[in-house]
Amino acid sequence: MASRSVNKVILIGHLGRDAETRFTPAGIAVTSFSVATNRRWKDQQTGEWKEETDWAKVVLWRQENLANYLTKGKQVYVEGRLQTRSYDDKEGKKQYMTEVVADEVILLGGRAGEGGAEAGPQPVSMPRSAPKTQRPEEPGMDQGITDDDVPF
Repeated sequence: MASRSVNKVILIGHLGRDAETRFTPAGIAVTSFSVATNRRWKDQQTGEWKEETDWAKVVLWRQENLANYLTKGKQVYVEGRLQTRSYDDKEGKKQYMTEVVADEVILLGGRAGEGGAEAGPQPVSMPRSAPKTQRPEEPGMDQGITDDDVPF
């Protein structure tokens, strides 16, 4: 029997704080922010509506200059995977942290009253595929040939 597994997270919520971008010693950008998601339900005994907010820490790798767009209160769509990591705190006790490693982040709208929702979704990060590298153009080499013209 083949074993299969899926680690996929989709969140639609509001940013709890402004995003923060830091850089690793190797110069790789790491943007982190928190997303609040709400759940409403009607209490069966009292008939009252109740609401619960869950917070998710999100980490986005190799995307610079996003902190300007990902500000507190903005509504976002986040797609990625769960990852749990551990570290030792100041007292030497092992701590565990579960976070969403985002593959895609899309701005859905602004804070109430900003009018950002009328503009529609605005992608602010690249999808899962890596950016294509561009070769420098050689003078006189552009003959209108595309990848579709190559027989293999």
